Amino acid sequence: MKKKVLVTGGTGYIGSHTAVELINEGYDVVIIDNLYNSEEKVLDGIEKITGVRPVLEVFDLCDHEMLGSFFSKNSDIAAVIHFAAYKAVGESVRKPLEYYRNNLVSLINILESMKKHKVPNFVFSSSCTVYGQPEKLPVTESAPLQPAVSPYGNTKQVGEEIIRDTVDADNMIKAIALRYFNPIGAHPSAIIGELPHGVPENLVPYITQTAIGIREELKVFGNDYDTPDGYCIRDYLHVVDLAKAHVVAVNRLIGGKNKAGFEVFNLGTGKGVSVMEAISSFEKVSGISLKYKVVERRPGDIEKIWADPSFANTELGWKTQSSLDVAMKTAWDWEKQIRKKS
Repeated sequence: MKKKVLVTGGTGYIGSHTAVELINEGYDVVIIDNLYNSEEKVLDGIEKITGVRPVLEVFDLCDHEMLGSFFSKNSDIAAVIHFAAYKAVGESVRKPLEYYRNNLVSLINILESMKKHKVPNFVFSSSCTVYGQPEKLPVTESAPLQPAVSPYGNTKQVGEEIIRDTVDADNMIKAIALRYFNPIGAHPSAIIGELPHGVPENLVPYITQTAIGIREELKVFGNDYDTPDGYCIRDYLHVVDLAKAHVVAVNRLIGGKNKAGFEVFNLGTGKGVSVMEAISSFEKVSGISLKYKVVERRPGDIEKIWADPSFANTELGWKTQSSLDVAMKTAWDWEKQIRKKS
């Protein structure tokens, strides 16, 4: 019998790609999503790729009663992957209370329901923002966590603390926090990808929307940073590589191979890429010269960060497979595909 995995936020960008990889691995996937920043038609894409349509329950995880009712009807869940959170750094600076309420209340509700219904395995969608601006690069999992530079980053720091305390208090629950660096790209089929509502907060969808003519020009936030070319540096990894890491984490927990009640892993390529280098990669694979304008720095942005992924490479047996150019090409293929339909 297939083991059932609950994917919260499973119609979102990373969640939908992870649902595909879980189904390909033989798991039974059920999704909870309030469709705040996604659409139900994403299920069509998941089904087209895998031949399986996951069950979707549409409600807000901050609704404790609805969540309790869900778990009562789904007592056979083997693991939970928790993506459902607001995720834009800039927006979190403007709307801190919304971020704290949504990201932390939903997490607490999930953990309480897991305890009550004896669901033992939890994978948390964390972020490299927990490191703040690191003192040393590349960043290892043992690096001290710096004060968060945005409310979003703080919700991830506090979220990890909540999970660690929960695991320490109840050894029935085992958890893995996956600290993502910067996911980009789309499924190689161009059937699912990143589709933000409104003006994109992330670089790559802003790039692709500018290239296709939806945005007049790309805004680049600052070029006076202490980096080789003056632009922010990030560690961009392909979303499919990231999705596969979640399958590895679920397998590890269900198989009892975790070496501590709460584990953390960096998920990145290990290579720092500046915003301008990312733009150049897109221009190379698309053949399009982007119109862009350098504007003021954005509040909450970290200057430079990239991963030391060696612990995930050796302990999980996971590493990234796709290059920056490949990720950019899949993002562009996806953008062109969705505009054909609209």
